[in-house]
Amino acid sequence: MSDATTGAGPLRIAIVGSGPAGFYAAEALFAHPEIDFEVDMIDRLPTPFGLVRAGVAPDHPKIKNVIRRYEKTAGHEAYRFFGNITVGEAVSAEELASLYDAVVWAYGASADRKLGIEGEDLPGSHAATEFVAWYNGHPDFADRDFDLSCERAVVIGNGNVAADVARMLLLPRDELESTDTADIAIEALANSSIKEVVVLGRRGPAQAAFTNPEVRELGELTDAEIVIDPAQVELGPASEAFLESDAADATNRKNMATFTELAGRDRGAKEKSVELRFLRSPVAIGGAERVESIELAVNELQLVDDAVRPTDTGERETVECGLVLRSIGYLGTGIDGIPYDSRRGVIPNDSGRVLDDDEPLAGHYVVGWIKRGPSGVIGTNKKDAAETIEALCEDVAEGRLTAGDTDHDALERLLTERGVEHVHYDGWRAIDALEVSRGEPFGRPRRKLTALEDLVDAARND
Repeated sequence: MSDATTGAGPLRIAIVGSGPAGFYAAEALFAHPEIDFEVDMIDRLPTPFGLVRAGVAPDHPKIKNVIRRYEKTAGHEAYRFFGNITVGEAVSAEELASLYDAVVWAYGASADRKLGIEGEDLPGSHAATEFVAWYNGHPDFADRDFDLSCERAVVIGNGNVAADVARMLLLPRDELESTDTADIAIEALANSSIKEVVVLGRRGPAQAAFTNPEVRELGELTDAEIVIDPAQVELGPASEAFLESDAADATNRKNMATFTELAGRDRGAKEKSVELRFLRSPVAIGGAERVESIELAVNELQLVDDAVRPTDTGERETVECGLVLRSIGYLGTGIDGIPYDSRRGVIPNDSGRVLDDDEPLAGHYVVGWIKRGPSGVIGTNKKDAAETIEALCEDVAEGRLTAGDTDHDALERLLTERGVEHVHYDGWRAIDALEVSRGEPFGRPRRKLTALEDLVDAARND
C-alpha cells in the first residue's frame, strides 16, 4: 500500500461507475486534507455521469446542471476516466484489486424489479427502466421497440420515475424537440396514439412517493388534463394517523394538499389525460398475444404495527390498455468475485466497507444505490459517499488496506495488451462536442449518439 501519510506516494483508487455516487466519492477523496489520492474511474459506457445522462427526464434540463460539479472533479490532475470497460469482461474484480490500493464499487442499480404476476412477459409489458433508457438514448436500449399504437397506457408505481414516464408519453412534439430526447424516441412519442395514461399506486395519496414538483407538473401538461377521483383523496383513519405522525414528512403533506386541489378541478377540453388512481395493485395482465388489459386489486389501508399497509379487499377492476410500464424500483446486480445480496440487490456493507460473511473485505468499498438500494435523489449520494470515504480514510490511517500495484499505468497497459479499446475523458469531451454541435442547428441542447460504435468512433477524435 502506498503510504500517503509518510510521503511514499499517493494512494491509487479505482472507482467502478461514473454516476453521481462515483463522482461524489472522487470529490471526497480529493478533498482529504492529509492523504493524496489518484483516482481512475471506470465505466462500461464510453460516456460518464450515469443516470444524470441516461435517467433524468429530458424535459428536466436543470437537474442535469449537477454535471458541472462533476466536471470540476474530472478536471483534477489526479483523475482519469476509463470508459467502454466492462468489469468482469475486460478486467476482473480480482485484477482490479491487485492493481489498486482500494476499489470503490459505484455502479448503481440498472436492473428492474418484477411484479411476479400472470401476463407480465406479454408483448406490450415493459420495465419503465427500459423505457426511460430508450428515450434517453442509452446504447443498450436504442433498438428497443415500444408499440405506442394503443390509446391507453398504464404506469405502475407512485414515484418520480412513474411521473416522468407518464409525462413523456403525453408531451407534444415541440416540447420533445427542445430536449435531448433520443431522435428515434421523439418520432415514436410524437406519433403515438396514446391519449390516456393511468398511473397506479398500491397505497393512498398520502403515502405516494412523488416529490411535490413532479405532482404539480402532471397538473400543468400542455395537452393533457389531470384526473383524480375526489373520492380517492378522502382519507381514512389510517392515512389521517399517518399524516399526523412522525412517519410523514413535509412532502407527504404537500402532496396531499396538491392531490386535493387537483381532484377539485373541473375537467377541461384537452383531448389527452393522465389519471392518478390510488389503492390499486396489479394482479394479472391479460391478452391473447399481447397486452390487452390489466386486472387490479382494490386495496384498503390498515394501520399495522404503527405502519400503514395496503390490504386487498377482494374487489377487482379491469382496465383495458395496450401498454403497461412497471415502475416499481431499480435492482442492483452482482459482479463475479464481489459479495452480493440477491434478495436486496446490493453489495453487503457496513458504512460502505464491503462485507464478506459479515467481515470487511479488505480494500473494497461501496457507494450509491448498489450500497443502499435505489432510494433518495441525486444529492443523497453526496452524504452516502462521504460516509464510505470516511471509512476508507480511517482504514488508511489504521493500516488496514492491502498493498496493490502502485504502477500508474498498470490498467492502461493491461487493456492495451488485451486489445480493449477504451475511452479517456478527452474522448468523452469529443463525444460531448459532437453531440452539442449536432443539436445546435435544431435549437436543441444536444442530439445524442445512441449506438455504441458511434460513441467510440467519436471519442477517437479527441
